[in-house]
Amino acid sequence: MGGGLHGRWTAVTRAWRGLGRAQLALLMGGFLVNVGTFAVYPYLAVLLRERLDAGMAQVGVVLGAATLLQFASAPFTAAFAERVGLKRALSLATCLYCLGALTYLGGADRPALMVLGLFLSCGAGALYSPAYRGYLVHAATDEQRPRLVSAGSAAGQLGIACGPVVGALFLHEPGRLFAVTTALYALLALGHAALRPEEPVRPALSGPAVEPFSRVLHGLARVPFAATVLTHYLFMQFYQYLSVYAEGRLSTAVYGLAMTGYSLGLAVLQPLVARRVGRAGHPAAMAIGFPAMAVGMAAFATGHAAGVACGAAAMSVGTAVLFLKNDLEALALSERSATVTFGQQRLAVGVGALLSGVIGGAVYGMFERADALGAFWLTVAAQCVLLPPLALVAGRLVRGRRTAPRSAPRPG
Repeated sequence: MGGGLHGRWTAVTRAWRGLGRAQLALLMGGFLVNVGTFAVYPYLAVLLRERLDAGMAQVGVVLGAATLLQFASAPFTAAFAERVGLKRALSLATCLYCLGALTYLGGADRPALMVLGLFLSCGAGALYSPAYRGYLVHAATDEQRPRLVSAGSAAGQLGIACGPVVGALFLHEPGRLFAVTTALYALLALGHAALRPEEPVRPALSGPAVEPFSRVLHGLARVPFAATVLTHYLFMQFYQYLSVYAEGRLSTAVYGLAMTGYSLGLAVLQPLVARRVGRAGHPAAMAIGFPAMAVGMAAFATGHAAGVACGAAAMSVGTAVLFLKNDLEALALSERSATVTFGQQRLAVGVGALLSGVIGGAVYGMFERADALGAFWLTVAAQCVLLPPLALVAGRLVRGRRTAPRSAPRPG
């Protein structure tokens, strides 16, 4: 067993050493971008309520509109990134991040600036995410893609895990927090400007050189799109409602450790399983990922620290497989460029998050009024088992003509 673990770790470190300098630099950039973003994001509701002097309903509308903008615009920002070049798009996105942080900094006594800073940051994220993933897999073969996609996700998850810790250090001094994030994004803008421009690749690997805006939603890989919507509909119920459920049941420290453990587990697991997930068929990956999520959701129903910790670990396993395989399957089946495909996948994430807010919030409220919140998590667990086959069938029924992979089929 020890030799097996050592062999897997050696394989992972060898894979990281095999990355190019530009890819390694971009992975560091993706990590730091998420550190800056998630140093602020978890505390935005509190800051907006204080600066807007508004109730949580109004704050929720502002946050919801900004999130919808970020995800719904992703296919268009991806096409824009293709048009201007991925390196230029990354540089522009980091400049927007910096401008957003500056606007936050100047919004202490001006609520309109605070809201403007939020929308600037969400716009930056909408542009950065597909360009970041597109640059990583630019000119990559099908064999290289699992390693690169998993490495990009792992770097982002490490940033998500570290960001709230950084933000907590400055929670009572938001001015300093925004000054630090402004400086961070300024350095990142300079670093991204120093990246090599992406080299032209064969159309067989990259799709059209420039994607027209009128076609950003054409050529959807419908089955992975549907699977991504479902994955994030279920996942976001964990991400959005566990904090409310944990209040009064767990200490803030225990909840924070569970969420940090989830992000770190996802960051470690994805590179470890990348090769096997890449070779597996999409239904097989779903048969592993969704039941693991079901186990996690059922564990939350206990309401105890051990149950929440075990549930977070199971969620790490399930989402490590599903997040990676959904994107790989979309890349394999789509006839569009990698960057636009990632933009379409971001749209699927947004649709899933919206459904989680609308449906999940209503169901959570129903069980809360009945004083039976444990049953809410069991209901979500049941959906993790019952809905995936329906998503596969629905995706195939509405797919229309089948789009073939651009290269040889993967084994398995």
